[in-house]
Amino acid sequence: MGLSRRNMLAASAAGLGLGPSRVLAKPNTRYTALALQTLCDAVNQDADKDAARARMSRSIKRIEKQIAVAAAFFQGYSGYPLRLVVLPEYVLTGFPLGESRAQWRNKAAIAKDGATIEKLAGVAQRRGIYLCTNHYERDPAFPELYFQANVVFSPSGDIVLRYRRMISLYAPTPYDVWDAYLDAYGLDAVFPVAKTDVGVLGTIASEEILYPEIARMHALKGAELLLHPTAEVASPQLTVKDVAKRARAIENMAYVISANTGGMAGTPVPQASTDAMSKIVDWYGHVLSEAGYGESMNAVATIDLEGLRSARSNIGMGNMLSRLPMDAFEKSVEDAAHYGPNRLKDGKMQGRKEALNAQRGVIDRLTEQGVFQAPR
Repeated sequence: MGLSRRNMLAASAAGLGLGPSRVLAKPNTRYTALALQTLCDAVNQDADKDAARARMSRSIKRIEKQIAVAAAFFQGYSGYPLRLVVLPEYVLTGFPLGESRAQWRNKAAIAKDGATIEKLAGVAQRRGIYLCTNHYERDPAFPELYFQANVVFSPSGDIVLRYRRMISLYAPTPYDVWDAYLDAYGLDAVFPVAKTDVGVLGTIASEEILYPEIARMHALKGAELLLHPTAEVASPQLTVKDVAKRARAIENMAYVISANTGGMAGTPVPQASTDAMSKIVDWYGHVLSEAGYGESMNAVATIDLEGLRSARSNIGMGNMLSRLPMDAFEKSVEDAAHYGPNRLKDGKMQGRKEALNAQRGVIDRLTEQGVFQAPR
């Protein structure tokens, strides 16, 4: 992903008729970030891989136009350029609904360095933004599996971060092939952060916002912005994920930029079931902006890196990251025997039934050990 990619992408920009966005000549500690609440046009309705790829391409073009309009509007409104965009979870595909694991891998999981990745990289380059996406992807190192990945592209079109979801009940994760994954990529690839001119970026995938450890692992490596692609139920009341977004921001002294879908089309699920509540939360847990229902660019805010860094530099009770007694936690974490690694050590998919049986085994073991108390 070097000059050849950048030259190729620049040459193709004219084809969209949108023109490139302006890129800052030098870093600025204030800029605009957007959690783009956009429609997920699901590929469940497609009969084969070719039809699914065509639908993904149309979605990418639609999303780029939305980003271009948003960038122009925000620049004229606040004066701060749009530099960071987070897209919803599996925005190009939706999730499996009746497809087997093998069928979904063939139809919906894209190659980690393939044509669809190139198209997403092109959006980042032409718009001059950091773009966080979430998709299912295939990896030659694990030919029978797929992973759910958050990928961040830089304004040059290069990938600066690839995080693969670590907690998933049904889809494979790096933890399920833990030994082989560490052999292939090393521990640094498990919770990666990217040091960029818009801050230190870390990511969280969907439901993982409920697990403090995921966000904390990125914060311990310096993450200042936690990018959260999600596809979740919204409500006029606080939801568990909405509470968690604020908690993760406060306890890690970080921004949380959470992009939900603007509805999901092409499935039997009612379209607005995963819609609304995209938001940007600051390190005090204050919601800076939030989108209502439908496609929206209203979850947008000015990011103040200098303010965040100043708060992290202050002494006092509020600087929680500086007060963590990590050595005191280490032994208890090490001795805990919850969900073990290498569930898919043979590198082969398991079905839904096998996944639930594995979870039942963990619950039974924890009950036998007295960690869980059995109901009467």
